Amino acid sequence: MQGRVVTERVTLMGGVDWHRRLFDALIPLPEGTSYNAYLVKGSEKTALLDTADPATTDELLQQLEAEQRIDYIVAHHAEQDHSGTLPELLVRYPEATVLATEKGKGMLVDLLHLPPERVEAVADGEQRSLGDRTLTFIHAPWVHWPETMLTYLDEERILFTCDFFGSHYATSRVMVGDDAHVVSAAKRYYAEIMMPFRKPIERHLARLEDLDIAMIAPSHGPIWDRPDVIIEAYRDWVSGAVKNVAVIPFISMHGSTSELVDRLVTELVRHGVTVRPFDLTVTDIGDLAMAMVDAATIVIGSPTVLGGAHPQAAYAASLANALRPKTRFASVVGSYGWAAGSARALVEAMPALRVEVLDPVLVRGRPRADDLEAVDRLAATIAQRHGAL
Repeated sequence: MQGRVVTERVTLMGGVDWHRRLFDALIPLPEGTSYNAYLVKGSEKTALLDTADPATTDELLQQLEAEQRIDYIVAHHAEQDHSGTLPELLVRYPEATVLATEKGKGMLVDLLHLPPERVEAVADGEQRSLGDRTLTFIHAPWVHWPETMLTYLDEERILFTCDFFGSHYATSRVMVGDDAHVVSAAKRYYAEIMMPFRKPIERHLARLEDLDIAMIAPSHGPIWDRPDVIIEAYRDWVSGAVKNVAVIPFISMHGSTSELVDRLVTELVRHGVTVRPFDLTVTDIGDLAMAMVDAATIVIGSPTVLGGAHPQAAYAASLANALRPKTRFASVVGSYGWAAGSARALVEAMPALRVEVLDPVLVRGRPRADDLEAVDRLAATIAQRHGAL
């Protein structure tokens, strides 16, 4: 794909990866992704903002064939899907200087073996003139990684945000408007990648309030030409507000845990709680992560395996702990044969969640009438807690 026009002075480059289905050997990509780089041409100098994943190095180099000189290459983030083409670009453009934060400089030198003399650290708020265009750098540590930086193109009012406001979404479109499908892809991206950094993101959102932003240009997915759409979505996602939703990731070996989960779902619905059950044998972890963004409660359903939780349930608990959603309540339901250790193991696997742990329901073998009544009480407790939010 050739470079695509954003404005007269800004060109979208990089690669659209239509077929990639897994990111970091971990994150499902149901709609592919893109690795966006942006060429900004001033009257005197030219800057390339971010590069691309090594898998699309040839595509980016081909797009840049007509460029005789690049003065600055801005590295917003040291991860390879944004900076992986830097070594090749520094060979092609020996006059180019890489601009990054101080921490970013060290990481680029260590991770990509860049020559230290080719990388210059820029301060928060520092500007670089391209002639009739000006780049302003905004440090945004812990908007995903500690060295993250944003760039504001003053004259065009474009904010280049790297992973911030991004979406794993392969498309030929340059602008997104207010497309609800892309907003959903951005929520998935937030859930899988950005949610653990909710508090730093909230602070950086406040910093952006003083900027006059006409477009937000991330390094994954299309450009937000209605920036209010994604900014307001992020404000909602990072806020402390939760919704009347219970997420139930579960797995069942012989049907007993499924019986408990089915009863819990029925009772929660009867009490007016929205329920999102996820059978962990077939669940896309991105869908599960998205459901956790707003949910007030997480209940994990697991049988006991060799004195502990089922490995798939343990993974769900580990995922919740790593993503640190704003969930308020958690519990466990499950069945066991000769040892009842799953509840303790699952609760202990989620120390980063600041939740009230509700009494678990663990039964030996198939549930009896009094076991199902215990599930009913758990459902009533969840509904009561949600009603008090």
